[in-house]
Amino acid sequence: MKTRFYPFCVLLLLGAPLGAADAARNANLVILDATAVENLRLRTAVAEPGDFEETVFALGRIDVYPGRRAVVSSRIPGRALEVNLKLDHPVRQGDVAVVVESRQFGEPPPAVQVSAPISGIVSATFVVPGQPVDPDKPLAEIIDLTEVYALARVPEHLAARLKPGQLARISAPAVADTVFEADLEHLGALADPASGTVEAAFHVRNPGLRLRPGMRAEFSIVTERHTGVTSVPRSALQGDATNRFVYVKDFDLPHAFLKTPVVVGRSNDRFVEIVRGLLPADEVVTEGAYSLAFAGAGSVSLKAALDAAHGHAHAEDGSELKPGEAKPAVAAAGHDHGHAHDHGDEHPERPWQILSAVLFLALLAVGFRRPRGAPPAQP
Repeated sequence: MKTRFYPFCVLLLLGAPLGAADAARNANLVILDATAVENLRLRTAVAEPGDFEETVFALGRIDVYPGRRAVVSSRIPGRALEVNLKLDHPVRQGDVAVVVESRQFGEPPPAVQVSAPISGIVSATFVVPGQPVDPDKPLAEIIDLTEVYALARVPEHLAARLKPGQLARISAPAVADTVFEADLEHLGALADPASGTVEAAFHVRNPGLRLRPGMRAEFSIVTERHTGVTSVPRSALQGDATNRFVYVKDFDLPHAFLKTPVVVGRSNDRFVEIVRGLLPADEVVTEGAYSLAFAGAGSVSLKAALDAAHGHAHAEDGSELKPGEAKPAVAAAGHDHGHAHDHGDEHPERPWQILSAVLFLALLAVGFRRPRGAPPAQP
């Protein structure tokens, strides 16, 4: 007699993968309490498609912008009577910088006032009162820092990707809380053979005069923009080159985070493109992910988290309890405390057992039912 096991096999094939998937998910779940979340300083952000920038990274320095440097000098020889400039102090255009006593005869000899040619900061002085003055020698230097030059040293193999007008984000370690934006003004005509770099110059506005010539600077120069790209901050990405993953905030359990493998694509100085692994509206840990990787399973058990979230008891592995599994534990607890319990409800699982048996017999009947047109069994 031919038999049919299709329904029973389908149930087995569906049940096994679902159970394995739940077990794998639970193994990658980190569950914390509110205090642990605060201590780890966890921050999250929703991973949504948006603009993605390709960038070139370079190092460089801040310099004085051309035309913003001037020297103070005298047109006549003589002797310095007064020097009103102080190093590193501001001066305004037209202020008397130095008073020079002429070498011409007179009683007293005639004096000439030398004014500051521009407003700015005194960056150098070369004269003190009583010192001889020569028209060929500068008396002081003044620089205007309201605008500066940011000069990047771009590796020559990347210089072909740059062109005037491209935006750069410029940061300096000395001004760590501010990022300056500027457009590429020009590329150097010659490469530096010693360092293998090409100069890229950016005209930067400098409110507060916080950028000073000689400061080190870091440049992120935007070369291309793409739309509709899902990306996460670089700090969110964990693992090594062969095993990249992020932590996604669980939709159901509070303070729970799922270790989620991802496939990455392009990257820049701030973000990494996620090609596969995230779903729309996934909330990714962007700060504290590195610490989360060492938190193990967390500070709260899976059972306790599920019990609190769903309002009923679960097994230790997080699975739903079968009918009747929770009741004996309650009864045993009642015995420990000397309380009587209701024997009329000793077997609440029987209706479920009967229903399961009926379903099982129905499946067997379908599986073993003789096909139409089959000859009767021979004695």
